[in-house]
Amino acid sequence: MNESVNYLDLANSPLMWLAAAIAVGIVVFQSVLFFRKSLTAAKEAGISQQQINSAIKSSAISSIGPAVVILVTMISLIVSMGAPISWMRLSFIGSVNYEAMAAGFGAQAMGTTLENLDPVAFSCGVWVMICGSLGWLIFTFLFTDKMDKVNHLMSRGNAKMVPLISAGAMLGAFANLGSGSFFNAENQFAFGGAPAIATIIGCGLMMVLTKLSKDKNIGWLREWAFAIAMFTGMFCGYLWNTMM
Repeated sequence: MNESVNYLDLANSPLMWLAAAIAVGIVVFQSVLFFRKSLTAAKEAGISQQQINSAIKSSAISSIGPAVVILVTMISLIVSMGAPISWMRLSFIGSVNYEAMAAGFGAQAMGTTLENLDPVAFSCGVWVMICGSLGWLIFTFLFTDKMDKVNHLMSRGNAKMVPLISAGAMLGAFANLGSGSFFNAENQFAFGGAPAIATIIGCGLMMVLTKLSKDKNIGWLREWAFAIAMFTGMFCGYLWNTMM
C-alpha cells in the first residue's frame, strides 16, 4: 500500500461507501423482516391493532433520543475514520466509545495514533473494530437458543422469578453503563462532572415523568418520557460544563 496516499481519500472513496451501504442494507433488511414477522406473531397472539399501533408509536418515539446521540457522536469518529466506516459501524454497534477505542488499538499496533493515521494504520484500525465485535455475534449465534435453559436454571423452575431476574439483569447492565459517568479519565470519582449531572437529572426526571404518566394516565407523556429525560439531562450537563 502506498504510504504517501492520504488515508482519508481511501476512507471516503466510492468503494468504501459501496461496501458500507451493502452492510447497512443488510441491517435494514433484517429490521424490516423482523418487523413484519412481529406483526404476524402479534396478530396470531390475539393482540389488537390498537395495541400494535401504540407499541410501534412508543418504540419510534423512544428511538429518537438514542438516534440523535449516535448521530452527534458519529461526527467525532468521522474525523479520524471517515464517513463510510463510521456510518457502517455505528449502524451495527452504536457505541462510538468502543469504535474509537478499537480503532486506537489498531493505530497503536502500527506505532501511531488516531490523529496521525496512514493507510496501513487505518486498515488495521478497521480490522480491530470489526474483529473485536465478533465475539458478541458468535456468542449470540451459539447460545441464544439455550437461554430458556439458563432462565430455568436461574429461576429453579419458578416462572415468577424469570421477569424479576430479567429486570435485575437489565438494571445491572444500565447501572454499569451509567457508573462510568461518575469517574474521570484517571478513574477517580467525579460526582460534579457534566456526565454525572446529566445522568442524575435524566434519571430523576425519568422517574418523575413515569410516575406522573401512570398516576394521571397521560399516554403521550408515557411515550415521550424517555426522550424528554434524555435531552433534558444532556442539556443540563452541557450547561453545567459551560458554567464550570
